[in-house]
Amino acid sequence: MSTLILDVGTIAALVLLGVALACAAFRMIRGPRAQDRILALDNLYLNGMLMVLVFGIRSGRDLYFEAALIIAMLGFAATVALAKFLMRGEVIE
Repeated sequence: MSTLILDVGTIAALVLLGVALACAAFRMIRGPRAQDRILALDNLYLNGMLMVLVFGIRSGRDLYFEAALIIAMLGFAATVALAKFLMRGEVIE
């Protein structure tokens, strides 16, 4: 019974995260300003990381959790760099 609940829950989470990825991709393409595009990119990597985590829970392998950690660290660094670029016009001083 509990494996059935876990299977249904992870499938539902993957579907909903896929919809969120599509919405973020749409906003990244059609964003009216650069700030909207950066927020959409932030949302895109976050949803991708969560999809990797859910897939790791579903498969039971530890490799996916390490990949999600790397995605989170690189996404955070990219968001900070893009925000600094928008504020000052340069990333490295």
